[in-house]
Amino acid sequence: MPANIIIKSNSFLDGGMIPSKYTCDGANVSPNLSWDNVPESTKSFVLICEDPDAPMGTFTHWIMYDIPSSVRELPENLPKDKVLPNGAKQGMTDFKKVGYGGPCPPSGTHRYYFKLFALDTLLSLEPGVKKETLIKAMEGHIIARGEIMGKYSRL
Repeated sequence: MPANIIIKSNSFLDGGMIPSKYTCDGANVSPNLSWDNVPESTKSFVLICEDPDAPMGTFTHWIMYDIPSSVRELPENLPKDKVLPNGAKQGMTDFKKVGYGGPCPPSGTHRYYFKLFALDTLLSLEPGVKKETLIKAMEGHIIARGEIMGKYSRL
């Protein structure tokens, strides 16, 4: 059983509402995330943000991988580049774009899970992979995980 990573955000509270700044109704910038309680053997992190309440099934809003093991925080408004200055790579979302795509539910209140995984390896995948490729590459390498959930509602 993987250890528990503690994730926090200055942008929203766990279980709370995500401000419109981080959604398609606002600036659509990525929220701040920080984490602690990481195993010493961590070689890299993976971040996946998804909405399980989407009408067509789980919708992927953000994929980031090969986040260096020294990183403990992602500042808000990360660029939507395939490779970030620290070497972290971003994958393809269900918006068919690389980088963060904020909540944009068609109706009702949806939940957005930001899931962080500590891995015992660097995945060394090409930038821009889809979630299925990433999940397969992560198999057998997850040593800790954590998540924070925010909600967003459109009228």
